Amino acid sequence: MKQLMVALIQMRCDAVARENLAHASDLLRKAARDGAQVACLPELFLTPYFCQREDASLFDLAEPIPGPTSRALGQLAGELKIVIVGSIFEHRMPGVYHNTAVVFDDDGSMLGIYRKMHIPDDPLYYEKYYFTPGDLGFKTFATRQGRIGTLVCWDQWFPEAARLTAMQGASILFYPTAIGWHPREKDQYGTAQHGAWETIQRGHAIANGIFVAAVNRIGHEGPTDGGLEFWGASFVSDPFGRILHRCSHDREEVALVACDLDLLEETRRNWPFFRDRRIDAYGSLTQRALTAGANG
Repeated sequence: MKQLMVALIQMRCDAVARENLAHASDLLRKAARDGAQVACLPELFLTPYFCQREDASLFDLAEPIPGPTSRALGQLAGELKIVIVGSIFEHRMPGVYHNTAVVFDDDGSMLGIYRKMHIPDDPLYYEKYYFTPGDLGFKTFATRQGRIGTLVCWDQWFPEAARLTAMQGASILFYPTAIGWHPREKDQYGTAQHGAWETIQRGHAIANGIFVAAVNRIGHEGPTDGGLEFWGASFVSDPFGRILHRCSHDREEVALVACDLDLLEETRRNWPFFRDRRIDAYGSLTQRALTAGANG
């Protein structure tokens, strides 16, 4: 049985970047001590979630890749002998910025980057102002612990992204995430919003016969009478959609989850969705919308 020990680093992100990096490093060290082979940090863990407002000065938070944070994470991966999935506000060139996941192998080498493809624009999630959509396509990375895929937050809602990443042979999809409630809406919509978020990702796990790990932050960020309350609840789903572990809504956690990779083969033999896909009939998926035929 091939087991992959996955660590979800669910953390609070405070105002000072160097303190967040130091805190994340401490949590990664704990994960490694506890036996993690692959660890994933939340989306944009280095800072508070700055996309709650449009402010040109906040572009100064970005950095190149390679850069100081990627070098620090790579050094830590090599020291701890674990694979690390990080998330960085990437300064690619003047005026071009990306929301980028970076993957480091357990020898410290940077295997590559994935630039977030789907960019939201919602109240307090003004990401289109900051991030250029990714141009590298959907990616997997052949780590020494196995092949993994990375997608980022808003990508979670798109089955096409999960499918195209799974088709490249990933055993597990990692979703670094920063998602939360508008406090004024939480009582009315909070349970449904969180349930939808978890359910669609469990659906990706089932439809693709793959493990899915979503890693969120916690805490309230922004004005006390508004802002965002990040809901935590980081989790791992197996290929049957079963939740192997779900973190709390409000506590930092380093959650270790054993993923039995042999389950991928077993699941896909019995639920052969990849075998039965009608690839000859899906060409219309590349269109924005379809016009109904004469009979509706």
